[in-house]
Amino acid sequence: MKRVFIIVLDSLGIGEEPDAALFKDHDCNTLKRISYSGNFRFSSMKKMGMGNIDGVDYLQPEKRPLAAVARLQERSMGKDTTIGHWEIAGIVSPSPLPTYPDGFPDDIINEFEKKTGCGVLCNKPYSGTQVIADYGDEHLKTGKLIVYTSADSVFQIAAHTNKVPLEKLYEYCRAAREILKGKHAVGRVIARPFTGEHGSFTRTADRHDFSLLPPKETLLDALKAEGKTVYAIGKINDIFAGRGVTEHIMTHGNTEGMAAALGALDKDFEGLCFINLVDFDMLYGHRQDIDGYAAAFAEFDRWLPSFTAKMKKDDVLMITADHGCDPGDSHTDHSREYVPLIMYGNNIKPVNLGTRSGFCDIAATVSAYLHSGYRGDGESFLDDVLKPTDDEKKLCDAAFSAMANSYSPYSGYKVGAALLCSCGRIYTGCNIENAAFSPTVCAERTAVFKAVSEGIRDFKMLAVCGGKDGKISGIFPPCGVCRQVLSEFCDPDMPVLMMKSKKTFDRKKLKDLIPYSFSLGK
Repeated sequence: MKRVFIIVLDSLGIGEEPDAALFKDHDCNTLKRISYSGNFRFSSMKKMGMGNIDGVDYLQPEKRPLAAVARLQERSMGKDTTIGHWEIAGIVSPSPLPTYPDGFPDDIINEFEKKTGCGVLCNKPYSGTQVIADYGDEHLKTGKLIVYTSADSVFQIAAHTNKVPLEKLYEYCRAAREILKGKHAVGRVIARPFTGEHGSFTRTADRHDFSLLPPKETLLDALKAEGKTVYAIGKINDIFAGRGVTEHIMTHGNTEGMAAALGALDKDFEGLCFINLVDFDMLYGHRQDIDGYAAAFAEFDRWLPSFTAKMKKDDVLMITADHGCDPGDSHTDHSREYVPLIMYGNNIKPVNLGTRSGFCDIAATVSAYLHSGYRGDGESFLDDVLKPTDDEKKLCDAAFSAMANSYSPYSGYKVGAALLCSCGRIYTGCNIENAAFSPTVCAERTAVFKAVSEGIRDFKMLAVCGGKDGKISGIFPPCGVCRQVLSEFCDPDMPVLMMKSKKTFDRKKLKDLIPYSFSLGK
């Protein structure tokens, strides 16, 4: 039973992207900034290979990392939570969500006041903690709601819990969500309850996000439709407006989120557990608290071994982020940054994937690992990180051995193939040439014909290798004739292993090699 756990370290960027200036960002690097703090610790993440990621030259690399790593560049035109998570789930957003640097227009505010029966205070971009300090007293006196925004696509409503009960505040947020459509469809309407007295107002942990629905199908939607579990922890359910989620747990901060993630490991399910740890962004990034951010990262680093120790054989862990929020740059908003990807599991090779274009490659890879039919905007890198199975190792050994039997005095290239049957038996073949070229038979057809001639027609996997002087030299994909013969007897999803060495190969599906094959009755 395969399970994938995606943990989003909310806002942990690892360096500004090439187009950061378009987003009014410069000199931003969230991870580098906190690495200088005395509270910083990265013992567990170092072992995973975080210091091996492209551009992370300010952290010590690991000689023998435990995980596959990559640096991901966002393809969507945004640097906010909603667009970042949508891209992780497979959707690239070519246009940014609307923002309001001068506050919301009068028609929006007037309609909001009419629907709620409440007046509005502020209506400007503002720091969440400063806005309640500046407007909290007036709110308590008048009952008017504190409405504010930021550089992100958000409509935020702050209210004191003694003045506006929590459920009433949520009701006001739902009203705002109904209003904010079309060109004013902000990413999130956010409830910001607070408590306390003059001079000491404090936001509570009962924040709630009312998000815009994703514009098209996400990985979550596909997995749910296929009968798999989509288990959301933290604000994931809010971000996707509940769509595609089969079960969820709301949390109040990183500590609760990490505890819930540990609990999810004890559940029996097939599918995805999607976790957001929000404190990095909400408590430390926006508040420009470098030491607090570093301490939160250290807490996660100390916790991580407890999670990996409980992982099952086929579990996969992916650690990433949705954007940056440098706590030491020139503003309190999100920052346009690359994000890390760390992928760990019993079946995952510790390789460095370099820099990849698109957070959406995560969704494509998860889809491939869980055998989902989802096709989002990304490209899977599963074949680059997946360790060979026992069957694959046996099949590659058999193909390499068969290569030695090749009769190829004319081309000089020896090719070997091995075909795994559903019964477990392996049929091998080599290329057999002839002075009259047309009778020449390729290794793949030799293996297929041997099996079919013995009444075997149910095949699971094929491995192919080739080269000169008994050594594998590059990839030898099946020729067009062989692909057509294979399509006659093999499932389109059958894996084909094109060997690069005795132990490495490119893993493809037969249908990817010959998408337009044909046979009688098809």
